[in-house]
Amino acid sequence: MVGSKSTSIEVEESIVNFLNYLSVERGLAKNTVKSYETDLTKLNVFCRKNQLAVSDFGEVAFTKYLGFLRSAENSLSEASIARNVVALRTFLSFLQKRFELPLDINEFIPPKIPKRLPKSLSIDEVIRLIDSFGDDLAGIRDRAIVELLYASGSRITELVQLDVKDVQQESDSTFIKVLGKGNKERFVPIGKFAKNSIESYLTRVRPNFVKGKRCSALFVNQRGSRLSRQSVWSMLNRQSKLLKIKDLSPHSLRHSFATHLLDGGADIRAVQELLGHSNVATTQIYTLVTIDKLRESYSQAHPRAVIK
Repeated sequence: MVGSKSTSIEVEESIVNFLNYLSVERGLAKNTVKSYETDLTKLNVFCRKNQLAVSDFGEVAFTKYLGFLRSAENSLSEASIARNVVALRTFLSFLQKRFELPLDINEFIPPKIPKRLPKSLSIDEVIRLIDSFGDDLAGIRDRAIVELLYASGSRITELVQLDVKDVQQESDSTFIKVLGKGNKERFVPIGKFAKNSIESYLTRVRPNFVKGKRCSALFVNQRGSRLSRQSVWSMLNRQSKLLKIKDLSPHSLRHSFATHLLDGGADIRAVQELLGHSNVATTQIYTLVTIDKLRESYSQAHPRAVIK
């Protein structure tokens, strides 16, 4: 074991090498790399405090690290701790392969967390949200954003990355080309409400905001630049307070998209493709929402559905 200053440098340098590997060799999205960096910063702090080198990280150190993550200093949820452990395992696995470190990654098991159902809005809440925007330029744009989030199930990052050319027409159908996680492209059809809202924005609003500037972005701010994630979040937070709709966020609109499709009888594999999930198990959590709704309807409507 070496002194805290040298171990800190060793850990920091290893983390930098790992983040470069994720970005350059694996081509992961910036937000994904940033998430790893955030989690591994805690590991760096822990190793510095305990004067640990990466090669010293064994079962005892791992137990202490879990305690550190649960401490008042961090006060992380079990889900966040599990994510940190996954980041740790990926990081150490990288070092193990690159530098042949004698580490047993299987010792570091993420804590089990209860499966939480995704929060979604009711259809009435979605309609109320869409109808809440005015006919001014910003209102027309914001309505188009909400329509598209709900119509496509896009992640917020995917939405703000869209260019005008990514809205495509084929015969009588309109699609958007979405660049998802791992730079995987998918084509998502959108309905006439979202299509009409986007056309209204492109005709009446975007030219006024861009004013001749060269900008490929679909959604722009009033200065004619690509709209940021923070701007969309701020807009939805404002509407959430105005309409008193709890849990309103870009992700809750994505959850609503998936839940309402499954409620309407959509095939889970189709929903998986639309959401851009690489594994259908990720999509299956939405079926738990619909099962809960069926159970509630049954208990309220069936004459012999006595729930004890």
